[in-house]
Amino acid sequence: MTASVNGKINRSGGTETGNQIDNSVDDRMGDPIGGRVDNHIDHRSGGGGNVVAIRPGLDPGSVTAAAEVTLAAFGTHLDRCALAANTVTAYRRQAFAYRDWLLAHAAEHADAFVDLVGAEAAVTAWRRHLLAAGASPATVNQALAAVTLLYEHGPALRLAVKRARVPKPGAPDALSRAQENAVRRAADRRGPRDAALIALLLGAGARAEECQRLCVGDVPITARSGTARLHGKGDEVRTVPLPVPARERLTAWLLARTELLAMRPALADAVGDGMWAGQRGRLSVDGVTDVVRAVGKDAGLPGLRPHRLRHTYATRLREAGADHAQIQALLGHASIETTARYFRASATEVAELVDRALDY
Repeated sequence: MTASVNGKINRSGGTETGNQIDNSVDDRMGDPIGGRVDNHIDHRSGGGGNVVAIRPGLDPGSVTAAAEVTLAAFGTHLDRCALAANTVTAYRRQAFAYRDWLLAHAAEHADAFVDLVGAEAAVTAWRRHLLAAGASPATVNQALAAVTLLYEHGPALRLAVKRARVPKPGAPDALSRAQENAVRRAADRRGPRDAALIALLLGAGARAEECQRLCVGDVPITARSGTARLHGKGDEVRTVPLPVPARERLTAWLLARTELLAMRPALADAVGDGMWAGQRGRLSVDGVTDVVRAVGKDAGLPGLRPHRLRHTYATRLREAGADHAQIQALLGHASIETTARYFRASATEVAELVDRALDY
């Protein structure tokens, strides 16, 4: 956006001298607000004192056009960017949620796509709305990240909206040894595919998406060793060694998979070289989650999710003496701060420490 001013413009749109500001809309916005807006100056001191620019009185209906043009540009960016598929889906959802909220409040935020002041005012108001509606700080911050990117690739505005404060998390919720054993037994009872899938999640700390993306060639296994080549966030690839229980169950599943696909040529074509075969083709990410949930229900842990198995993997590494850097590499964390969560004592560990220290 460009602006020609006789005098100095401050951040809130006021001027020290001059009579008129011409705000030309950035060509990238497709001129959604009708070309040029003339903002007249309120001579509140009878023309002899300071003059203050009032905010542009735009037609609220112009917000609709601006929002659609911006969403189109944002969608094009998401189609081409290297973000994880889940992140792209979440950003699209948050962008449309912001659009819907904004259109319901167009009268108060008619300048949401005019300039930085109007944009930040609208997004800040949306932030307050999300927090008042009970959204978690993490959800609010994801929404703000999405909308910040939306403005960067729409009207080319860089927002500086304060993020919600996220409480510092404690130790992740890992399974106890007894719960982990119950999950393994329940998976074994469900058959070789589910047993191998659970063994991989517990033995490699894979995310659900990483597990789903596996191809047969990503899991080379011999009599004495085995690894999993995991395709993580941001196209990062890491190779993780597999423990004996995972190697045994993966070997059993690969044999069963060969027999299954030999009997069902159509399924074989649909699965290709994918590791996990479903009813009609390659197992989806939701399919991986469904397997974990079903196993959890059988093990007396309803609502079990793949990420809790990942937490369990990292916790076992920490208990075995692995350091921050080792766990970071095995989990594929971009930041050591994320890995540090596993080194914060849980409430149970603190209580046991106090009992041991003060047992007199």
